[in-house]
Amino acid sequence: MPDPLSTKLKILFVSVVLFGAGVGAATTLGWTSLSAGIVFTEQPQVDEQAVQPAVDLSNAFINISEAVTPAVVRIEADRARQVAAGPGTPDDLFRRFFGMPEGEGEGSQPRERLQVAGGSGFIVSSEGYILTNAHVVDGAREIRVFLPDRREFMAEIVGTDPTTDVAVIQIEGNGFPTLSMGQSGEVRVGEWVMAVGSPGFGGGGGGSALENTVTAGIVSAIGRPLQLLREELQRQGQDASLAIENFIQTDAVINPGNSGGPLVNVRGQVIGINAAIASPTGYFQGYGFAIPIDLAQRVMEDLVEFGQVRRPYLGILMTDVDPIEAEYYGLPRTSGARVIEVPGDGPATAAGIRADDIIYSIDGRDVEGSSHLQAAIAQRRPGDEVNLRIFRDGQPRDLTVRLGERESERETQPVAQAEPSIDERLGIELGELTPEYAQQLGYDEPGGVVVRGVTPNGPADRRELRVGFRIVEIEGEPVTTVEEAQAHLDALEGGDLVGIRVEDPNGNRRLFVLRVPS
Repeated sequence: MPDPLSTKLKILFVSVVLFGAGVGAATTLGWTSLSAGIVFTEQPQVDEQAVQPAVDLSNAFINISEAVTPAVVRIEADRARQVAAGPGTPDDLFRRFFGMPEGEGEGSQPRERLQVAGGSGFIVSSEGYILTNAHVVDGAREIRVFLPDRREFMAEIVGTDPTTDVAVIQIEGNGFPTLSMGQSGEVRVGEWVMAVGSPGFGGGGGGSALENTVTAGIVSAIGRPLQLLREELQRQGQDASLAIENFIQTDAVINPGNSGGPLVNVRGQVIGINAAIASPTGYFQGYGFAIPIDLAQRVMEDLVEFGQVRRPYLGILMTDVDPIEAEYYGLPRTSGARVIEVPGDGPATAAGIRADDIIYSIDGRDVEGSSHLQAAIAQRRPGDEVNLRIFRDGQPRDLTVRLGERESERETQPVAQAEPSIDERLGIELGELTPEYAQQLGYDEPGGVVVRGVTPNGPADRRELRVGFRIVEIEGEPVTTVEEAQAHLDALEGGDLVGIRVEDPNGNRRLFVLRVPS
């Protein structure tokens, strides 16, 4: 009779051998067993060849991130602000703790407090030059820069330009990691980009939870004029017409703190400076915007060399061309900048540019609109010559203009200036500009035809024609009486386009193009 103990030992030995064999087999099959009896697999569930493009793209973003982030820095800027002492503030609590009556002690007076704000930036030269946004460092008493390797530096402002929201700061040292510059003029809608930033919440040299943040997306649009810089300049009491807005739009996530960081292409080259988001909450909701690096580099060169930006100017007032105007002028496509006025004896006047010329290209590159042309001019230097192709009377012409220099003015791009008027078919009421009405509107002299009413949502209203403008021409023919204006309009038929030139009380003139309803 077999020994029971011997039999148990044999059974245990076999079980161990079988368990070991099972584990070995599971391991070769990619299975892992836990002591709790749960078995997991590490085998790919999708054929590697089927997902190789996605793997390659993922690896590309990894490579971009590793190459770019060492040169992206976190910036902290200390600013002073006045804080009134109120109930519950530290000063108020201090006063009450020591039994000080109202109105006594420093705490009862507005006091200067330190406010720490920040953003991102990126190193563009081994000598420590850093590009960032002007709004990140403007008004700062002290600027600290934190590198990804945990080094901390004090920085000096080299120069800022609020009209482009570009600033240059510098840290002392040599051999810093740098980023390579791309060409924003070559950027195409739909291409992959990565937004890099190093936001922080004051973590000092110890770092921040959000340092070296990268997000990916595509270029959604180019040449966006957002009016953000114009509004900020107006708020600061500066000349809003100097703002240059020609943003790159992307769906890569940009949030507060990323401002000043680089927007890079798949080759790791900087194509823009992250600057703004379009959101009522202040946080990302699908639209981010960056300053084109071509413009930022041009601004940086002047800030480093001169401490301020030398501003080239063309010397025109301009606006965008819309589809109706493109048809009216016989343009091959709806683009370009229409000249509203050529004031003074500036470069445009010397080159022979006239009101109602359509500037269609600059140095062989198509002009998409007025903001695009303004940004293209801003990338030149005073004294540079630019070749413009214009359309005049339906025919293309080539002109060469030598740009002037202006310190405080630049060509403006009016958005919806005052507009002309017509008769009932166009949704306007015409009348005589009497002495009383002329005085009310601010005209120096009475006489002529004035727009006295505009039908809401009518053709004139939709084209933004407004009450109070004097009609001086219809289809190039002078108009001095209501009868003359009415005769010109009565000759029109449904679907016709008509050009009406108006004058405002300041003597500024503009041509409006309307389509007569069928």
